[in-house]
Amino acid sequence: MAVPKKKTSKSKRDQRKAHWKRKAKFQADKALSLGKSVLTGNSNSFVYPSKDDDETEE
Repeated sequence: MAVPKKKTSKSKRDQRKAHWKRKAKFQADKALSLGKSVLTGNSNSFVYPSKDDDETEE
């Protein structure tokens, strides 16, 4: 016979939500930082063809 589960406390629920949001914020900050470094040309961790490379291949 099915038995109802115990109710999760509000603090436990809020902890889980805060952890999930913290992980999302970390990823968003990382993506923003990478985008800024690509725009300024200081990126070392992201490989992409530059305009100079496109012109030399033709």
